[in-house]
Amino acid sequence: MKIKNRQQFLAVLAVGVAGLFVGVNFLFTPLQGWWHDRQTQIANLREQVKEGNGMIKREQAIRDHWHNMLANAIPADSSGEQHFLTSLDGWAHDSGAMITDIMPQWKNEATNYMTLTCRVETRGDLGSLSKLIYDIEKGPLMARLNSVELSSSDNSGQGMTLGLEINALALIQNTKK
Repeated sequence: MKIKNRQQFLAVLAVGVAGLFVGVNFLFTPLQGWWHDRQTQIANLREQVKEGNGMIKREQAIRDHWHNMLANAIPADSSGEQHFLTSLDGWAHDSGAMITDIMPQWKNEATNYMTLTCRVETRGDLGSLSKLIYDIEKGPLMARLNSVELSSSDNSGQGMTLGLEINALALIQNTKK
């Protein structure tokens, strides 16, 4: 091979290697990252569409649940507290448990709802306290148990104390439309 041809060949090879370096580092790698991000975004959008279609299929059940919550939430005022305490008294009476202490407290956690947190101490036997818990959880009122503390003063289970922390939901109706 002649010297001149070798120099031309090396120059072309150097330009080719430099072009390949630029292509890989400044074109291929960014395009590969862009393509991967695009594929991730498409997968996320497909998942969102799938979830949206599922919600559309469950629309009636979701609306029924919402209307149930609206109907069974307590009012966001003192009458709501009275309604909750009346319900609690009814559950205790039905179960045979005796309420010894009640400490209600309103919590305004958001602009569209409030919660009535109530600490309740009761006494009774295991069966009556179990029924009280069941009635609270399964009752129509939008209430849930946050904590349950059960203690016994005897070995037979006849003298038990139950401490409950109950949250009741109060929806604040937005009159502005």
